[in-house]
Amino acid sequence: MKQPPTIGLIGCGLMGKAMASRFTAGGAQVWGYDPQGVEGGGIEVCASLSDLAGACEWILYSLPNSKVALEVTDELLPHLTPKHAVADTTTGQPQEMEAMARTLGDHHIAYLEANVAGSSELLAQGKATLFLGGDQATFGRWDPILALLCEHRRVIGPVGAASRFKLVHNLMIGLHRAALAEGLHFASTLGFDPKEALAILKQTPACSEVMHLKGKRMVERAYEQPQARLSQHLKDVELMLQMGSDHGVELPLSQVHRTLLLKAQALGLGEFDNSAIAEVYRPSKDPKG
Repeated sequence: MKQPPTIGLIGCGLMGKAMASRFTAGGAQVWGYDPQGVEGGGIEVCASLSDLAGACEWILYSLPNSKVALEVTDELLPHLTPKHAVADTTTGQPQEMEAMARTLGDHHIAYLEANVAGSSELLAQGKATLFLGGDQATFGRWDPILALLCEHRRVIGPVGAASRFKLVHNLMIGLHRAALAEGLHFASTLGFDPKEALAILKQTPACSEVMHLKGKRMVERAYEQPQARLSQHLKDVELMLQMGSDHGVELPLSQVHRTLLLKAQALGLGEFDNSAIAEVYRPSKDPKG
């Protein structure tokens, strides 16, 4: 890239801010639009989607779900031209991602899925992985931009494939969190100190990356300043179960996981870090931060 890129970011929540920090550290200029407000991260604020499209060739979505992404696309489309390229980090319905790709493609606008495997904190450190879905020309066009985000980028297949694989990833990592929460609770009921139990387990075959990422939060009940919100993972689990049903596949562990997440949300923990699933074993409406 001969000149520093100007990147438009639609959605400036936890993941959006992490992306902005990576882009600005790499020398890019970042413009942001979010109806909920844009704060910090070196982001220049746009008053509207049309302003953002006028300022930026590269546009990234970081949105709550694919329904919102579709609505944004409908509003943004009149302001886009073939010079624009759209990448979408939203975890959503693969069919809706495919519909967006068709809509944008009809107007000769390149679209790429770029699903993030990892928390906002890991992405901010450049340690996350991107699952990419799209055609080869679009991969090549986006690669110098996405290289500013992280080193690990895996092409999964055409649009829709990355969203499907992201659900596989989130299913497994979510169950790891639930297993860790239950294991620490079980250790505590048997008289072991959870902190000591965690330290021992990290040295055994039972260890997973989740222990390093979420174990301390669970032991200390430190769920504020989330890396990823519990409510977002509940949304993902609902998507997994829907897709499983669509394909005639039972996901019994995810059914149980959904029940646990619903209990945690009922305790008022939806906006806390997803490690707050541990609270379903020791209910408290005032988790320690």
